Amino acid sequence: MTEVLSVHTPDEKVLVVDFGAQYSQLIARRVREAKVYSEIVPHTITAAEVAARDPTAIIFSGGPKSVLIEGAPIVDAAIYDLGVPILGICYGQQLMAQQLGGVVGGSGSGEYGRAIMSIGSPANSADAPGEAAGLLAGLPSPQTVWMSHFNAVVGAPPGFVASASTEGAPIAVIENAERRMWGVQFHPEVAHTPHGQDVIERFLHDLAGCSAQWTTDNFIDTAVADIAAQVDGRRAICGLSGGVDSAVAAALVHKAIGSQLTCVFVDTGLMRKDEGEQVVETFRRHQGMELIHIRAADRFFERLGGITEPEEKRKAIGELFIRIFEDARGGVEDAHFLVQGTLYPDVIESGTAHAATIKSHHNVGGLPDDLDFELVEPLRTLFKDEVRSVGRELGLPDEIVLRQPFPGPGLGVRIIGEVTPDKVTLLQEADAIVREELRIAGLEREIWQSFVVLPDIRTVGVQGDERTYGFPAVIRAVTSDDAMTADWARIPYDVLDSMASRIINEVAGINRVAYDITSKPPGTIEWE
Repeated sequence: MTEVLSVHTPDEKVLVVDFGAQYSQLIARRVREAKVYSEIVPHTITAAEVAARDPTAIIFSGGPKSVLIEGAPIVDAAIYDLGVPILGICYGQQLMAQQLGGVVGGSGSGEYGRAIMSIGSPANSADAPGEAAGLLAGLPSPQTVWMSHFNAVVGAPPGFVASASTEGAPIAVIENAERRMWGVQFHPEVAHTPHGQDVIERFLHDLAGCSAQWTTDNFIDTAVADIAAQVDGRRAICGLSGGVDSAVAAALVHKAIGSQLTCVFVDTGLMRKDEGEQVVETFRRHQGMELIHIRAADRFFERLGGITEPEEKRKAIGELFIRIFEDARGGVEDAHFLVQGTLYPDVIESGTAHAATIKSHHNVGGLPDDLDFELVEPLRTLFKDEVRSVGRELGLPDEIVLRQPFPGPGLGVRIIGEVTPDKVTLLQEADAIVREELRIAGLEREIWQSFVVLPDIRTVGVQGDERTYGFPAVIRAVTSDDAMTADWARIPYDVLDSMASRIINEVAGINRVAYDITSKPPGTIEWE
């Protein structure tokens, strides 16, 4: 059985109970922004399990179902008796109200999008109207909030006061200061609620008593000590992919164990144009780490031959990575550990017993069952922007820390259908043009991620006086803070025109260019 070794979590933590919300990760991230450590847990967690984790506070997420339907997800009612402060959001508020004796029903009309909320107890509150509640103290009234609901709380539970309302939610906020429970119908975690972070921080700092001590500085100190204790004088190898995550993981482990770490960079042939050599040069020049460079493009193309299904591609790439690392271990005496740059979103998106798989990450869902390493995953509890912050603290150069996110399977999941050397070459050339045009336009730092996708279809075109039958190229560029939500980048038309013209004229085999204007959600950033 593979043992996963990672740094321990802080004593002070917030558990985000997930009811299937698209924004559960975002809630957890907003808690981190308030300098409080957070983890996402399934709604099936028991009160005993919660107590064993000793959280400082609990947040119930929203969810896609109605609390009124049969089989709707619930929580162990004993959780309410633990004395831990609880904030319910949307579905979480309705569930709290229902389980504690309130009434949830049709409010007359649903609300989807922006709504105007007034602070103060409405006339039909279960308690006498009073002044602005503790959760919303100091916030303006009225204010804009983001709603997404049909049903709403129409009767507050005994002991709770209703402290705000909107047109579609007569009881938009419920509070019970004595039991330290609060619920909001709106979504404070999204940017569309201007004072949403104020609400979250009010709950965490003022009402739940969280001390706001979660920082990357604290994380580094704890991680270095834990890694040194875990490795305990033995050797480790780190699989460098060329991306930010594995680079920061390598730097962190190197700080902890020094020469006991050997980095292995596997050039899969699925990197961006010229990126393999750039990665090797950067690490040898800046970091002074022992680095083994393995050129394995032929092995990856052979392994991917005939595979078209995205999950199968990811798992094939992940397994071959591990086999190559195992081969490399022969040259590293007592290499007992494998260091990976696994992040918290990787773990969540790869699925658990209670959460659906969005996509298997090659370093999580793609790992073989007979892995002959113990894993060291020091970034497993972090989000992407936290990883960048750790990288800066560790002294990594901007060319690594600010590098755009790049999937572990590389261009293998940006080629729809079978991956071949010819398709990779087409994609590398088109992708290089897009990145160069963004740099020339001064847009590099404004865009979270930009790349080209090569679909598995052919399109008719005309170049010169001849008919062509080539591949289309789809440009994808998004803006984001943390990759949990993303919006398509509004690239100026003249820049898009230059990209399209250059790709068609300079990359033989591509005769059409499209631009993807899908946000996340409903789409993901990558196509596979």
